[in-house]
Amino acid sequence: MDKLVIRVGHSPDPDDAFMFYALTHDKLDTGNLTFRHELQDIETLNQRALRGELEVSAVSIHAYAYLLDKYALLPSGCSMGDRYGPMIVGREPTAVADLAGKTIAVPGKLTTAFLTLQLLLHDAGLLTDSAAPRVVVMPFDQILPATAAGHCDAGLIIHEGQLTFHNHGLHLMVDLGVWWQGKTGLPLPLGGNVVRRDLGSAVISQVSRLLRESIRYALDHRAEALDYALQYGRDLDRSLADRFVGMYVNDWTLDYGPRGREAVRRLLAEGHRAGVIPEPANVEFAD
Repeated sequence: MDKLVIRVGHSPDPDDAFMFYALTHDKLDTGNLTFRHELQDIETLNQRALRGELEVSAVSIHAYAYLLDKYALLPSGCSMGDRYGPMIVGREPTAVADLAGKTIAVPGKLTTAFLTLQLLLHDAGLLTDSAAPRVVVMPFDQILPATAAGHCDAGLIIHEGQLTFHNHGLHLMVDLGVWWQGKTGLPLPLGGNVVRRDLGSAVISQVSRLLRESIRYALDHRAEALDYALQYGRDLDRSLADRFVGMYVNDWTLDYGPRGREAVRRLLAEGHRAGVIPEPANVEFAD
């Protein structure tokens, strides 16, 4: 009997590698399913999800607002910033108000980092035509050197750049996870895993269970899974890679829980209220 192929898209980053370690190394009995992993940056995965290309994919929570017809959020696999998150950095310590009219490099317009930046600018009155910063999209791993070289006034950084920006002589302006927590009292839901609705409820439940088992396996076999994840840790030694993985693969990742689900709904609702997301997002989690 032929197995059903499930193509899984995720980022070539230590946290995603850690999360999917058990599935990529045949540590789990996947039954009638076979998983094929496709590693691409998150903005590319967001765009592919808009086209419905992959059965399962990591996506930005921001992007999910545009995927409701094709995908449901899996209850496991969330990257949650609990009092930390994407950062705005620059060559000098700068207040948010000073970003008016400046150039900010961002890792993609469907990333949650960009949505949260827009919410920050909205609250600061900097989304008007006269005050709005100019946005330049570039690959996330080019933002730190571009900012340090003066090609932009500030950079919106994600992934391990949150731990290494000091190495480029840059200064933190705003940690958006801290800002969001102060605004809402909630963690910042950055990314999640989605499953295509046309797989049907039985396959979706099986995929959901296996993803959770993969995360649990990695947490229970941390050293082993970290050895694999290290190959994706740009500029990270083992200690920093372990810290980074711990930030984004933890109890939140096993299950959003009620507070995590509330955070997703609140973030997308705030995006709609600010005029950033055109339509209200009716968030659905798979079983």
